[in-house]
Amino acid sequence: MNRRSQACEVLAGTGISRRVKFSTGAIGTIEFEPGLQQDLPAMLDKLFPPSRDYGHEQAWHDGNGHSHLQATMLGPSLTVPIKEGNLVLGTWQQVFHLECDVKPRQRTIVITVMGEE
Repeated sequence: MNRRSQACEVLAGTGISRRVKFSTGAIGTIEFEPGLQQDLPAMLDKLFPPSRDYGHEQAWHDGNGHSHLQATMLGPSLTVPIKEGNLVLGTWQQVFHLECDVKPRQRTIVITVMGEE
């Protein structure tokens, strides 16, 4: 069920006007090393191959139906705990942005910090 209108109503009530808008980019954590930088997109292409005939293609014919599915699977946001002023991540864990679209995009990443001093 599409809940966008309800989410927009809640947002409108907050007075916050800045939002992140992308549906083919994803944020996550991974051991950011060359092997996994190749493995993750390759795995996503196996799960959602670019060559399939997706319903999105029937409507838009833009070649990126798989991009939307890949980004949806990974997600557009990330929550990372903070302890003593530092991100709580594994030893080799890094925060990454992955562009799943078929063409390069200029993205703005917004970082929101919540907590108490």
